[in-house]
Amino acid sequence: MTKQVNKVNQSEQVFDAIHSIMHLFRARQLRGLRDNPHELTHMEYKALGFFFRHPGATQGDLVAHSGRDKAQLARLLKGLRDKQLLDATADEADRRITRLTLSAEGHNIFHSLHQLGIHASSAAVTGMSAEQLTQLQGLLQQIRNNLEADDKM
Repeated sequence: MTKQVNKVNQSEQVFDAIHSIMHLFRARQLRGLRDNPHELTHMEYKALGFFFRHPGATQGDLVAHSGRDKAQLARLLKGLRDKQLLDATADEADRRITRLTLSAEGHNIFHSLHQLGIHASSAAVTGMSAEQLTQLQGLLQQIRNNLEADDKM
């Protein structure tokens, strides 16, 4: 019984550590957003990132990807369009569908904020060897796989 209790305590400690690390990382990202003259929220940055990776995607694609409320995302995307960070074009096959891409200014802003994220993630793993990073990545993937498998049960 003691081994089982110890394993539970260790698993809680692992997830407390993961949560703490993500909180520190997210705080650093948000500080970068606040300290940036573009005044973007974290969710706006995430939306720009989605359209950076999926140019020409739709609001519906973002809803499906993020799981967020459709109305909330509609307001967010309108704000990004008003700030001229997203360009909208009608779909060629169905004019009722709007395709979204980053504007030139949207690209510039996303790139500069993305560089802050790269700097933060690099600082976080300073002193770790490539082997350690590969091992950590593998362990985290195993945790993810376990959680996804457990969700299917």
